[in-house]
Amino acid sequence: MAKKQKLNELALGYAGAAVSAACMVLLGIFWNVGWYVGAAEAMAKWHLYFSSSVGGIIGGAVEAAVWVFVGLYALAWCYNKWA
Repeated sequence: MAKKQKLNELALGYAGAAVSAACMVLLGIFWNVGWYVGAAEAMAKWHLYFSSSVGGIIGGAVEAAVWVFVGLYALAWCYNKWA
């Protein structure tokens, strides 16, 4: 039987956080340009700190990065522990 591969929890968390923060920044920029306004307004309802201002875009990106990091880290930890 082959040895199970382990996930690197920190690497997965950091990668997900970077991607989610970049997506939030792009969505905030698109919102101010007038593209994807519906998606951005929906995202503003889901995230406490996300808005169309520069501070809101940065706050939303940080919030998304933290949530995704925690979620993916926990997922990888559970996978390594029980899978």
